[in-house]
Parts: sequence; structure tokens; C-alpha cells
Amino acid sequence: MPFKPSGLAALPAEIAVFPLTGALLLPGGRLPLNIFEPRYLALVEASLAQGRSFGMIQPDPAAAAQAGAPGLYKVGCLGRLSSFSETDDGRFLISLTGTIRFQVAAELPGRDGYRRVRADYSTFAADLDDPASSAELDRPALLDALRAYFRTQGIDANWEAIERLEDDALVTTLCMVCPFEPLEKQALLEAPDPAARATMLVAMLRMDSLPGTGQDVRPS
Repeated sequence: MPFKPSGLAALPAEIAVFPLTGALLLPGGRLPLNIFEPRYLALVEASLAQGRSFGMIQPDPAAAAQAGAPGLYKVGCLGRLSSFSETDDGRFLISLTGTIRFQVAAELPGRDGYRRVRADYSTFAADLDDPASSAELDRPALLDALRAYFRTQGIDANWEAIERLEDDALVTTLCMVCPFEPLEKQALLEAPDPAARATMLVAMLRMDSLPGTGQDVRPS
């Protein structure tokens, strides 16, 4: 069974964060990461020793820099180290399982080169609940939009695997793996609830399936 905190009081108030443009972690999702920079190796080692959790967050190009580092979006997602291995050349291969979103209440002094924040989870308490049934999801419409999106983007897909996913897992996985722009990923993260996220996902798939939005014309 996936790890589930017993409530907001069990969550760490101060967390390390890994700022990574274009990386989206959602509650219940699994994000594989290849860790090789010294500061993030230190982050993972500290997380293994203290609670096995850290936050994923995107740099915000519109936010003011902090001590020479890029500003951050105000919302990220706490993840738990659910698998871990070390390579012969000193890298860490990890999987991070999303637990709950957080708001950055304040940035704290860094430690060993990585960044830390004080996290406020109160807005996102519902993330700790078991996923509600996605009866509101129009699955055929989602799959139709996804097929058109994959054709436009030139993406091959394992449709058998996609069709085996439950609705909640399908929406979470697609939000995380589809190559949306960073601002779109942030919008999916900040969606108020899973139903709103699913609606937003279908709209993004349709928009990016319009003529002229294929990989050959997307910015690099």
C-alpha cells in the first residue's frame, strides 16, 4: 500500500525542494529522477535520513530571484522516496511518489547547496483523502483527445496499458508525462480538484492537437 500520512500534523513543516522546470509531481503520481548534481545528491541523502520526503517545484521566470537563484512558483508537491538505488558512478536513481501539494510560506536558508522552504499544506488537505470515483470523467472524450494529441505530437503510445489504467491514475499519469509547457504543467498542479484537473487536461490536449502545434513547430 502507498504511504499515507495520518493527517496534516504528521507532515514536515520545513522541507527541501528540488526546483526543476517542466517536472510535474501530483498526489498519487510517481516521478522517476536521475540525481547527479552534488547539491541534489546531498538533498536525497538528507531526505533518506530524515523522513524520506522532499518537494518538487518549478522555477517561476516571472518571480523575483532569491539570493541569485531563480524565483519559485508558490505551489509545489511533497513527494516520498518510494524507491532508491545508487549507480556505480555515484548517481541516485529514485522514484518519488506524490503525497500532497503545498504552498511556499517562506524560503529558508539553504543547506549543502540545496533549497529549503516552510510549507503550508492547509489549502490542499483533500489531497490526503482516498481518490474519489471519477464518475464525472468523460473517458471516451479524454481518449479521443489523447489520440489526436499523440498524432499531432508524433508520439507512439501503448494503448493497452493506457486503457488498463483507472480514471484517476490515467488523468494523473497523462498530466505528468505529456510534454506540456511549464506554465501548463503548473496550471494542472494548481487545479482545485481532480475533476477540474481532468477537464483542464482534455482542453489542453485538444488545444495542442490543433494544426500547427506539432513537434516540428514547438519551441525547443
